[in-house]
Amino acid sequence: MSGGTIAIIVIVAILVIAVGYIWSTQRSLVALDEKMKNAFGQINVQLKTRWDAVTNLVEMTKQYTKHEHDTLTDVIAQRRNDNATPEQMADQENAIQTVLSRLNAVAEAYPDLKANDMFKDTMAGIRQYEENVRLSRMVYNDSVTKMNMMVRQFPSSLVASMLHFTTHDLLPEDASVAQAPSVSDIFGK
Repeated sequence: MSGGTIAIIVIVAILVIAVGYIWSTQRSLVALDEKMKNAFGQINVQLKTRWDAVTNLVEMTKQYTKHEHDTLTDVIAQRRNDNATPEQMADQENAIQTVLSRLNAVAEAYPDLKANDMFKDTMAGIRQYEENVRLSRMVYNDSVTKMNMMVRQFPSSLVASMLHFTTHDLLPEDASVAQAPSVSDIFGK
């Protein structure tokens, strides 16, 4: 074999390796992007379910206090968004905590409400939804971290840039939610 033939074989081999790397990296980036979208969608589903449960609790207060029922219904109507962005999601978390705190005050003022089996069952459901949201947030943030690493680390950053993949923000832990008492602390187990 001549020197020219060897050079062509080396160039073709390098091109094959480069195309294979680009193809593999693109597939990895797409997979991570889809995992992020799925995890974010799961968070929205869990938030919707929590809002439904909180709405049911608010409806239970109607027979005890019309004013609180109307006030809480207004908060829910203003804050509920079934397709929230990350920023709106933080607002919803705060709104849910506000509503739950006010429901606690109503439940304390009306022991019959607090002792109601449906009220207790709904509160237990909300505890489970809170855990599901926490887990979904962890999955989302883990996927974002992996995506951001691929987008920023060389040589995958070259492919990411070429294919217009970008970094994403993590969902921050809301300090007020992290420091707020849990539903089980508010309403007992």
